[in-house]
Amino acid sequence: MSPAPRFVPLARLLHWLMAALLLSQLLIGVAMMATLTLRPPLIALHRPLGLALLVLVLVRLWVRRRHPPPALPADLPRWQAAAARASHLLLYALMLALPLLGWALASAAGNAVLLPGGVPLPAIAPHDPVLFGWLRDAHGLLAWLLFATVLGHVAAALHHAWIRRDGVFEAMAWRRRERPAENPWRTWR
Repeated sequence: MSPAPRFVPLARLLHWLMAALLLSQLLIGVAMMATLTLRPPLIALHRPLGLALLVLVLVRLWVRRRHPPPALPADLPRWQAAAARASHLLLYALMLALPLLGWALASAAGNAVLLPGGVPLPAIAPHDPVLFGWLRDAHGLLAWLLFATVLGHVAAALHHAWIRRDGVFEAMAWRRRERPAENPWRTWR
């Protein structure tokens, strides 16, 4: 049997790098809400990571456009294929929206968003306490939606890896898992 098609190496690198950064951002965001003492340094970490993720998602979209992802298995139920497409669209929309909302949130609070080296980015929203409150709530709500969507994505990936064993997980993994020899109950060597 020939190996299933895989994502290009750059797409795999961006996927796993962004997964680590997104998880970090979600944990930092929760920690920011749970402590007043550590809030300033956590915000100082959260903002540049958010900007990095914004740049990375733009690069990732460019890579995806130039190198389309492998096709889903032909025997995948239609509702699962539709759910996969919808969840990926939602993931990309959230990965774009959250950093932009965070930037607008900082702008509405009257805070500068700084690039590494202290270069300020322009405000993308007016300084307005009411707008700040709305953006803060929207940013938090969408972060929880991203968390739930990521959990669904991980669950689907594990379903493909452990139950269907159809090569979908391996298409994004760094190493191919060895197929079991004669014994179908033996899953690792």
